[in-house]
Amino acid sequence: MKTCATILKNAHILAMDEQSNQFEPGAIAIKDGKIAAVGYQHEILAEWQAEETIDCGGKVLMPGLINTHTHIPMTLLRGLSNDLRLDVWLMGYMMPVEREFVSPEFVRLGTQMGCAELIRSGVTTFNDMYYFEDEVAQATAEIGMRAVLGQTVLKFPSPDAASFEDSLALSEALIEKWKDHNLIIPAIAPHAVYTCPAEVLEAVVKIAKKHDAIVHFHVSETIEEVENLRKETGMPVVPYIKKLGMLDTKLIAAHCVHVDDGEIRTMLRAGTGIAHNPSSNLKLASGFAPIARMMEMGAKVGIGTDGTASNNDLDMFEEMRLASLIAKPVAGDPTVLPAKQVLEMVTRIGAETLHMAEITGSLELGKRADLILIDLYPMHNQPHFRRDPENVYAQIVYASKATDVTDVMVEGQWLMRDHELLTIDEAELIRQAAPIAEQIDAFLTSREESVLSKLLAIGGFSEEESFEVQAKVRVKDVESVLKNLNQPEIQIIRTRHYHEYDTYFFFEDPSQGILRYREDEFLNKRGEIINVRSRLTLIGEGDPEGGEFIKQGLLSRSRYFAPATHSLRFYIEYFKPSHSLEIEKNRRRYLVRFKDVEFFINVDRIIKPNEDCFVEIKSRTWSRQDADEKTHLIKYLADVLELDTSQIINEDYFQFLERD
Repeated sequence: MKTCATILKNAHILAMDEQSNQFEPGAIAIKDGKIAAVGYQHEILAEWQAEETIDCGGKVLMPGLINTHTHIPMTLLRGLSNDLRLDVWLMGYMMPVEREFVSPEFVRLGTQMGCAELIRSGVTTFNDMYYFEDEVAQATAEIGMRAVLGQTVLKFPSPDAASFEDSLALSEALIEKWKDHNLIIPAIAPHAVYTCPAEVLEAVVKIAKKHDAIVHFHVSETIEEVENLRKETGMPVVPYIKKLGMLDTKLIAAHCVHVDDGEIRTMLRAGTGIAHNPSSNLKLASGFAPIARMMEMGAKVGIGTDGTASNNDLDMFEEMRLASLIAKPVAGDPTVLPAKQVLEMVTRIGAETLHMAEITGSLELGKRADLILIDLYPMHNQPHFRRDPENVYAQIVYASKATDVTDVMVEGQWLMRDHELLTIDEAELIRQAAPIAEQIDAFLTSREESVLSKLLAIGGFSEEESFEVQAKVRVKDVESVLKNLNQPEIQIIRTRHYHEYDTYFFFEDPSQGILRYREDEFLNKRGEIINVRSRLTLIGEGDPEGGEFIKQGLLSRSRYFAPATHSLRFYIEYFKPSHSLEIEKNRRRYLVRFKDVEFFINVDRIIKPNEDCFVEIKSRTWSRQDADEKTHLIKYLADVLELDTSQIINEDYFQFLERD
């Protein structure tokens, strides 16, 4: 008689193999962490003898579930910010908090907490993308779970890398360190096309090919991602990344919400695994991925939870149920994505999605002993109808809960027995997490009180402060002003022509200043658009001691500048102004030298909210003495231009046009 370490008997075995084998009562023999035999109980017991034989009490014994996409350390950010659009949630809250708090210690604790939740949900394998991924690997291996772990790569600085070159170096080091581990499969994880330009993705491909490594990547998650890339490159996401060589790697494409048949076919031919994340896509309103169509075409599609910051849990039973229920009305067909197929997506097909089907995902001879026991006897799963042998799949997908998982094993080692975690101290993790949440709350509370702090949090802003003096005069005849510019006293250094769209944000607290979002269209001599630029400007309150200048029709204000890298809608939702004002104008801007001092002269034709014309003269300044001198020169320059200086307007456009 053959010997093994463990025999599990008296189980309803779902092998989840290609033949959909079921054995009831069934038994499985485990030796050296692998499946030595699986079949009907009487056959196994007749051939095998074990050091330990466990009676499963009629529970379902099946492969452990496979979570094909998550950000496991973000368990520490669960519930941090909710009910926001993806770009606002990610760029406005997640990334600023991560820059402030994510550290090796943060990542280790978040991983431990996430693994505890995954094990309780029956997950034995997960696919992760985050920072300090070596810490994720250390914690995961100590706990005893199986995982594909990808080091995040971004074009801008991240919590663990000052540059994308540093991220690439960390990725290669991770791959080299963990490539031969029995539980950990290292990977490289560029974030998305909007955070990784072509040169970054090409470098990722080079490293992946060098090490035959898995690549984990967000693909076509939102319609904005797809449309923006199409505007920039003329291509949707899948053809674009194919051109860069991404599909020549062992790619795991997360989300794939906005892809068409051609893109699905392209990924299918390339052997790309697709990770479907129903809860996250619903919560962030990313859309409905065409999963039924993908499965019909033969694509390898697994199911993931995404991170708890966007889900807000790691419950794979919830994801299975949602995946099936959403697909049916999207396809207009209640037969699509049946329960059995969904269970395959979180087991055998999930393993194929992660390019690891040879070691896990089904209960077959030689594969790793990654398995779970599910109790189908609670009240919410009664009664049992057995005329259809496939009804058990429906019981698991449509009626079972994560709490019905009683036991979890990975590579022959128990991680949970009778609901008790064996490799994790949950109470200690909860104790450690509480003060971190308090610190993050304090950080966000402080930031929310200041518009400038919110600007600095999303990056790109310089803390430089500039002041300017300016004068503005309403004019009727713009042409006469343009003629008066051609005088010997005025040296024109540079000329620009713009069409400008300004949106001013006002806040309940006036001391916060006014935030301006500006879109500049650069026009050539024929009035054609040759370039577009977007900028943000935080306009502070005027100098409280600047009354002398105000009386003379001039302003002194502090300003903070930055490129506007997000949409207007993003900034409206992020800053939540009390109200706003839109101003549209055609501007001819002249940089001139007058009396050895440089000034900007703007000849503006206001289009919205009311048609009008103005000439604005301004100059930057850094001291009260300099401001005083430039004040007098501006008045002198206005006289040369034959402007009516008695009608100088001592306010900015947003002040008096809002009243008008």
